[in-house]
Amino acid sequence: MKPEVTYRRNFASKRAHSHLFCSFFLKNRRGQVTLFVILAIIILAAVAGFLIYKSTLPPVVQIPSEFQPIYNTFLSCVQSTTLSGISILESQGGYIYLPAFQQGSSYMPFSSQLNFLGNPIPYWYYVSGNNIATQQVPSESGMEAQLAQFINQNIRNCNLAQYTDEGYVVQMGQPSASVSIKSDTVDVNLAMNMNISKGNSSIFVSNHNSNVNSELGNLYSDAQTVYQYEQSNMFLENYTLDTIRNYAPVDGVDIKCSPEVWNAYGIVANLSQAIQDNIMSLHTGNNATDYFSLKIPVQNVRFLTSSGWPSDYEINPSEGSLLVAQPIGNQQGLGLLGFCYVPYHFVYDVKYPVLVTLQRGSEIFQFPFAVVIQGNEPRTSLVGNATSVSAPVLCQNENTNMTVSVQDSNSNPVDANISYECFGETCSIGETRSGSINALFPQCVNGYVLASAPGFVTGKYQLTTTQSGSISVVLNKLYNESVDLQIDGKEYTGNMALITFTSSDGSSQTINYPAQKSIGLSEGDYTIQVSAYDNSSINLGATTGQQCINVAGNAVEGALGVTQQQCFSVNVPSQVISSALSGGGQAETYIFESDLQNSNTIRINAQSLPAPTTIAQLQNNYVLLENKTVSVNFA
Repeated sequence: MKPEVTYRRNFASKRAHSHLFCSFFLKNRRGQVTLFVILAIIILAAVAGFLIYKSTLPPVVQIPSEFQPIYNTFLSCVQSTTLSGISILESQGGYIYLPAFQQGSSYMPFSSQLNFLGNPIPYWYYVSGNNIATQQVPSESGMEAQLAQFINQNIRNCNLAQYTDEGYVVQMGQPSASVSIKSDTVDVNLAMNMNISKGNSSIFVSNHNSNVNSELGNLYSDAQTVYQYEQSNMFLENYTLDTIRNYAPVDGVDIKCSPEVWNAYGIVANLSQAIQDNIMSLHTGNNATDYFSLKIPVQNVRFLTSSGWPSDYEINPSEGSLLVAQPIGNQQGLGLLGFCYVPYHFVYDVKYPVLVTLQRGSEIFQFPFAVVIQGNEPRTSLVGNATSVSAPVLCQNENTNMTVSVQDSNSNPVDANISYECFGETCSIGETRSGSINALFPQCVNGYVLASAPGFVTGKYQLTTTQSGSISVVLNKLYNESVDLQIDGKEYTGNMALITFTSSDGSSQTINYPAQKSIGLSEGDYTIQVSAYDNSSINLGATTGQQCINVAGNAVEGALGVTQQQCFSVNVPSQVISSALSGGGQAETYIFESDLQNSNTIRINAQSLPAPTTIAQLQNNYVLLENKTVSVNFA
C-alpha cells in the first residue's frame, strides 16, 4: 500500500504544481496584453503626430527624371548666387549694399569707406570730417537681410538657355528668399513659384531650399572679437604711440648750445613707414615674450596699413616744415648756469586706417577702422553695439543760398575746395567750377569761408550767412623761390642757418639752410630772421653747485604757513660746445608778386658776429644779434 499512497501523493503534488504554473502563465499573459496595448497606443500616437507634422510641411515635389537636369541646374544657380553674395559680404566688411557715403575733410582724412584696391569697404569705426566718432558695424540679421535681397534681385537671371533651346519653357514668379547664417553653413529658403514644361509634361515647384557650406558665420564672430578687443584695449593706438616715441622726437633734453632742428617731412616719412611695418607685424598667439603677439582668441588674422592710404600727421609746435628746439643757457642773464641745454616737447596728432583680414580655409573676411592719436594720447574708447552717429547740427542745416567766386590776383578763375567754419565746426561745401559755386550754407554769424587750391595760399574770409548773398575770394599764388644766403657778402659755408619768414597774418615758415634751399612765398608783408651757426670749441668744465628751495615744515608749521630752506647739490657734467651763433639779423620787407614772378632766387645777406671762445661771449652774440640787419634782393 505504501507505493500507491506514495504515488497518489506524488500525483497530488504534480497537480498542485500544474495549478501554480497555469496561474502564473495566466497572470503574465494578462501583463503582456497590457504591455502590447500600451505599445500600440504609443505607435498610433507617433504615427498621428508625424501625419499632423507632415501636413504642416510644404509638399515634397517629386521631380520627374526628364526635368531633373534643368531643376538641378536651377538649384546650382541658387547656390552660386548665394556664394557670390557671401563673397561680397566678406570682402566689404559685412555689406553688400553700402551705407551712405560720408566724405572726409582736411581735419580728418577718413571718408566713411576705405578704398582698398578699388573696392570700397565701409569703416566699422571712423572719425567723420566733423570730428564725430562713428561706428557702422553690421549685425548678423542685417547681413542675412542683405544676402536675401541680393538673391531676390539676381536669382531670375539664372542662365537656363541651354534647356530653353531644347524646348523647355521656364516661368518664374516673384522671389522671396530668407537666409539663416550658421557657424559654417548658410541656409537659404527661396519661396518662388516656378513652372517648367516641355510638350505635354510640366511640373510646378513653389519652394526651393539650399544649404551652402560657408565660414561666414565663424568669420563674422572672429571679426567681432577682434573689433571689441580693439575698442576695449586700444592696442593699435598703443602700438602707434610706442612707434612714435621710438622713431620721432617727442620729449627730451640735449646738452648743446645750438638749436635742435628736425625736418617735419622727413619725420612723417620715417614715422609712416615705421607704423606700416610695426602694425603689419602684429599677430595673435598669446606669446608673452613676443612684443607683437596679441592676446586675442582668433587665428589667422592680419592687420594691414599703408603709408599711401589716406592719413594725417600733425606735429606741434612747428615752424613751417621744421621742428625747432631753441637752447637755454646762452642768453644774456643765464651765465650762472654755466652750460647750455635744449629741451623739447612735441605733440603728435596721427590718424590712419587699418584693414583687418581674417581667414578660414579659402574664405577671407575684411573690415577697416581708423586709428586716432590726439595730443600724444589714444582716442576715447568706444565699447558697445554699433550705432550711427549723425553729423553736427550746424552741417545738417545748410539752408542759406550763397555764391562763392574764387580768383587769383589777376582776376583769373581758380577751382578751389570750399568749406565753411563756425563755432569750431567745419562743413564741407564743395568745389568751384570755373571759379564759382552756388550752394547751401549753414546759418552762422561771423563764420569763415575757407578756399584752398594747389599752388595757392589758403584764403580765409569772414562771412555771415543768415541771408543769401555772394562773396569773392582772392587767392595769392605761391611761387617756389631758391634761397641764397650770404654772410658779409660771401657765400655761407657754415654748419646750419635757420631762416624764418613770418607773414603779417602770423603764419611762418622756417628752412634749415643749406639742407633746404627753397621756399614757397606769396605776395605779402614779411619779417625775415636769420640765425647762422658755425663750428666752435668752447670747453665748459664740470661744475658742482647748490640749489635751495623753501619747503613746508612739520604739520603744525605747514598749517601756519611756516617754511624752511632745503638745499641740494647740482652736478653739471663737462661739455664741449661744437656749434655757436656766428651771424644773422632780421629785416621787415614787403614782397610783391612781380618780384616773385620775375625771379627765381631770393638772396639774403646777413652780418657776421665775433667767433665766441667763452660762454659769456656766446651770450653776448645773442645780444648783438638783436641789432643786426639783413638785406633782401631778388635775382
